[in-house]
Amino acid sequence: MTLPAPLKTTFTLLAIVAAGSLAGCASVYRVDNQVESFARWTDGVATSQAEAVVPAPPQIYRFERLPSQSTGSAAQSADRLEQRVQEVLKPMGWTVTSGDATTAPWTVEVTGQSARLPRAPWEDPWERDRFGWSGQVQIGIGHGSVMLSPWLLRSELPYYQRQVSIVIRESATGRVAYETSAAHDGRWNSTPALWRAMVSAALEGFPAPPKGQRQINLDVPR
Repeated sequence: MTLPAPLKTTFTLLAIVAAGSLAGCASVYRVDNQVESFARWTDGVATSQAEAVVPAPPQIYRFERLPSQSTGSAAQSADRLEQRVQEVLKPMGWTVTSGDATTAPWTVEVTGQSARLPRAPWEDPWERDRFGWSGQVQIGIGHGSVMLSPWLLRSELPYYQRQVSIVIRESATGRVAYETSAAHDGRWNSTPALWRAMVSAALEGFPAPPKGQRQINLDVPR
């Protein structure tokens, strides 16, 4: 059965209220990521044989930024994303250079995008008024209860669309050797743990990822 948009929003609100009232019972939330990766470590046509030839660890790289990531809050966001990439790549034998950056054989570019929508794409802002909510709803939780007003039932929750992209290039030529991205949509506010999960999902299977789009779900602490 497909629920009307107001009911979807209302049940989401009720779930949030219940979760808050039962603090400590649920300690994680799920970040579902749509991931797609492309590897071409050798130059030329991307045959299966060429894709199978991957650089053996240890490997050294340096970060490379776009002009738009050079100052202000964009630079701070880039710092945080790069730190998370370092954390994921280090156990795989890939470490950021600590010496002359120009000698690193690889460059890594990481970008993150986030869009805040007033409501989920499937929610109709007009349908909630036609649905005609009235009165109050009382929900019992344990030995207590929560009273929800009509204003709360009519309120909309913001919805977020996020994506993180990572591109690895051969320093000497600028040739793209590895490209991957993870996209996540949902109600959760931005947190370091959420972005860390997205970076981990984007680098799942590195340096020889499976072909095609895949979904990677990761549970992170609240």
